Amino acid sequence: MRLNRLNTSAHPPRLRGRRRPLLLTALTGLAALTLVGGLLLAWPGRAGAAADPLISRGKPATASSSESSSLGAKNAFDGDPATRWASAEGKDPQWIRVDLGAGATVSRVRLTWEAAYAKAYRVEISADGAAWTALATETSGNGGTDDWTGLSGKGRYLRVQGTARGTSYGYSLFEAEVYGTVGDGPPPGGSFTVVAAGDIAAQCTASDSGCAHPKTAALARRIDPKFYLTMGDNQYDDARLSDYRAYYDKSWGAFKAKTHPVPGNHETYDPAGPLAGYKSYFGSIAYPQGKSYYSFDEGNWHFVALDSNSFDQAAQLNWLKADLAANTRPCVAAYWHHPLYSSGGHGNDPVSKPVWKILYAARADLVLNGHDHHYERFAPQDPEGRATADGIVEIVGGMGGAEPYPIEEVQPNSQKRISGPYGVVKLDFTDSGYGWTYVATDGQVKDTSPKYSCH
Repeated sequence: MRLNRLNTSAHPPRLRGRRRPLLLTALTGLAALTLVGGLLLAWPGRAGAAADPLISRGKPATASSSESSSLGAKNAFDGDPATRWASAEGKDPQWIRVDLGAGATVSRVRLTWEAAYAKAYRVEISADGAAWTALATETSGNGGTDDWTGLSGKGRYLRVQGTARGTSYGYSLFEAEVYGTVGDGPPPGGSFTVVAAGDIAAQCTASDSGCAHPKTAALARRIDPKFYLTMGDNQYDDARLSDYRAYYDKSWGAFKAKTHPVPGNHETYDPAGPLAGYKSYFGSIAYPQGKSYYSFDEGNWHFVALDSNSFDQAAQLNWLKADLAANTRPCVAAYWHHPLYSSGGHGNDPVSKPVWKILYAARADLVLNGHDHHYERFAPQDPEGRATADGIVEIVGGMGGAEPYPIEEVQPNSQKRISGPYGVVKLDFTDSGYGWTYVATDGQVKDTSPKYSCH
């Protein structure tokens, strides 16, 4: 299949990859228009591309950078021609990508550029967000609207990778529209690994031998999971944007694009406003659905990322109920900062009980938290702390780099507690269950969980 791009900017449109038929140059007026119409309809893949539905509208989007919080990646997929994504100025390369939610067959990509356009870029597709295949390549872009039709690619993630700017500014898209069919890719399922940690970046760097977060980041990177979860207090002490850039970015920031974060209480202490630095640093990665809480799917699992700083607000609880009601995956994991149960210095936090009740009613399987700076796992229990086989398993994983807290009052159903060795939680998910290990920065496995089946 040849690639066909129609450029609808002020520059003359051109047909890519095809010679202009001699017969067409001999025809004029209505006859020429009629023939062009017939050629387009008969062009392989053209009619199918036009008929395929738009599958990217409102889907979670991320980008390599954003010029400001109001110019995030989601703007390119919101259907509003007045909003846009803009990258940082003056830097190559830059990218923007969208998660189509499931395996899809892509037949058409339509890009509407703002004045800051790409002179050279690639449209790429991926099944896992790691290995990318080029669908289309532009080497002499002139802005306007690029409509790539006749494509044939399969994957869940689509990315526009800008390699050369057309102006001195950055890259900016009003809209990136992906057309095709969802569900023709690999079916949900399969095993995958996730690395999780909370309470991460103290104000130190690798030049300080006592600094822990570069060591947990190096461990996390060696494990090379499908993606990373953070359980809040990602940056200490006041989580300013300048602190994120000076500390977190130098360690865990290396895999920011593969991270699904949530905020902790330290993210609310920012003098610029609660979550200001957090939102500026992570951008649409932390706000893929326009809120500080969101959900996503991987295989047979539904993941729910929550903001426990606002559990007292009805909006998030109502959203959670609706999200779980709409979920079609058989296994559910949720994560946030403040644990309902903990044997550490902060202890049990009742702010999380209403969320536990909602998750328990939806037969959720796993909850991950931070806040207390130790590792702990609990046997399955209900929101009232009663052990039960159909209960939720909770992990406290606050050993990402902040100073450890001692164990103070051991809670019922607590099965294992470790305070001291920094490390990460390595979770292994399957089609129907899960288990995990707690791995210290020296590479030693300090705890291994039982194997659990999904409810």
